[in-house]
Order: sequence, then structure tokens, then C-alpha cells
Amino acid sequence: MQRYLVKRIFQMLIVVFLALTAVFFMQFLAGDPVILLLPMDATFEEIAEMRERLGFDDSIFVQYFRFVSRALQGDFGPSLRHPQTAIQLVLSRVPATLELALIAVVVSLLVAIPIGVISAAFRGSWFDQVAIVVTVFGQAVPGFWLGIMLILFFSVTLEWLPTGGRGELNNLILPIITLTAFYAARFARMTRSTVLDVLNTDYIRTARAKGLSERRVLYKHALRNASISIITLLGLQLGQLLGGAVVTETVFYWPGLGRLLVQSLLNRDFPVVFTGVFFIALVHATLNLAVDLFYLVVDPRISYD
Repeated sequence: MQRYLVKRIFQMLIVVFLALTAVFFMQFLAGDPVILLLPMDATFEEIAEMRERLGFDDSIFVQYFRFVSRALQGDFGPSLRHPQTAIQLVLSRVPATLELALIAVVVSLLVAIPIGVISAAFRGSWFDQVAIVVTVFGQAVPGFWLGIMLILFFSVTLEWLPTGGRGELNNLILPIITLTAFYAARFARMTRSTVLDVLNTDYIRTARAKGLSERRVLYKHALRNASISIITLLGLQLGQLLGGAVVTETVFYWPGLGRLLVQSLLNRDFPVVFTGVFFIALVHATLNLAVDLFYLVVDPRISYD
């Protein structure tokens, strides 16, 4: 087990390092950030002075090694657009993203798992057919379109809910509905598929032959043995949400990490982009490791020795 943990942590570090390296070299495809930082009538001397002060006049390899050495110390430099360091700016946006992500995942699971289990138990019924149509629609509808339609109906037409922002409970309703429509549909389809596979196994027939109630068979035996696929999907989706629900945060002006990264990319605020990518890569790698370890709790037959 210890060898496995050491191996996975080493792999995590490689993934984070490669992600940062890729983003560092891709920044040169976006153009010169100095042009955006200075007014349009800036002289060549002012541009050269700014480039020298920010270190952009050094060769790409010098900039890269300076970037790596600072990153290893947790220093991504100051933001080019805000009076804060990049790490301070990113960490200030994490609570908003965390709030949105956790609520969306919890609501999605509470909605999706019962729908998926019932659809599998009554395969071919009217409930199953309606659930299939709804889940396909939920995954097919673009998040930005659904968000805009919700704003037009509930905020503009009915004037029941705010169009965006954060701070009140009402601000959460429309973003959560937008996220839940997609993620609940995905979880429901995954639950239905995996439970259907489990229901055809011998131990389920044995459990029914012993006289166990159908509810006990479904939730204690079928769902538990189908949960590995659901947990895997949960880890992936939670990592994606913690990295910032970019579309939803942008549509609803939610001050989270996803919206910050979009703004930073448009402004070519590369230190903030680097820090955001580092955080997202680290979250994804950590959640993947956590999911692998959680398999041991769900299925004792799994061993990493």
C-alpha cells in the first residue's frame, strides 16, 4: 500500500508539472501581454521598459527555468491586472467555486441516483422511458443556453430571482439548476447502466431467491456493487467543477475560479492563469487518488498491495 501511495503521489507531481509546462509554452501563442497593459499611445521606450521589468525580454528558456524555480516555492508572481499576487487572487475565488460545486454535486446525486435505480428496476416502463428522454435532454442542452433561458424567464419576465452575483441564497438557485440539469442527467444514466448490469448477475438472483425485499436487493446489493463506476464519475465531475464551472460562472457573474481564468486569459494575465492551472491540476490528481483509495472502502476485494 505504501509503495502504491508513493507511486501515485509521484505520478501526481508529474501530471501537475506537465500541465504547468504546457500552459507556460502556450502563452507565447496568445501574443504580448505588455501591449494590453500599456495604453495604445505608449512609446517603444515604455514598452521596452515594461518588458524588461516583467522579464519578458529574456529568452524563453530563461523565463521557463525562472518560472519553474518560483513555482516550486509556491510563488507564481504578482497578477498583471490586480494589486494582488496570483496565488492570493486564485485562493480568494476558491470558496465561491467550492460552494457552487459541492451544492451542485449533492443535489445532482440526490436527484440522479433514485431516478437511475428506479429506471433500472422498471426497465421499459413509462418511468424509464421518460427518464431516458429527460436525461438525454439534460446532457444535450448547452449550459450557456439553459442559463440564459432561466435568466430570461425567472429574472427578466417573472422578476423572481437575481440575474447573477453571489451573496444571497437566491443567487444560488439558477446556477445550481443549470449545473444540476447536466450532471444529474449524467449520473442518472451512469446509475441506470451500471445497476442494469448488476441486476443480471447470479448473486442478485440468489438474493431474490432468499426472499429479500426488492428495495433491499436494489439499494443494498445492486447499488453498492454498481457504485464503483458512479464513484469514478463523481471524482471526475467534482474535479471539473472545483476547477471552475466556466460557462455557468460566466453566465451568472459568479465570482469563482472559472470566471477568473476566463478573464485572465482574455487579459493575458499569465501568472493568474498559471496559478489557476496549477490548482486545477492538483485538485484533479488528488481526487483521482482519493477515488482509488475509496474503492477499498466500497469493495474489500480490491487491493493495491
